[in-house]
Amino acid sequence: MGIIGTIIIGLIVGLIARFLKPGNDSMGWIMTILLGIGGSLLASYGGQALGLYEAGEGAGFIGAVIGAIILLVIYGMVTSRKH
Repeated sequence: MGIIGTIIIGLIVGLIARFLKPGNDSMGWIMTILLGIGGSLLASYGGQALGLYEAGEGAGFIGAVIGAIILLVIYGMVTSRKH
């Protein structure tokens, strides 16, 4: 998948993660895309390295959403300490 495909999947994953994670997230589209891409990469390569699933399986998308939610929680914890 190319860079444009990764950005689109990252946007979708980021939006789903923001929808599923409770609380107020006041971040923009760019941060949503970046956290979605980060979650996708984290879950894709991590899950494949652990042998949980193969590339292109549906479990990878679910893992990407979970990875993005984890990144959203970490991002929220880091930014809340600054205020």
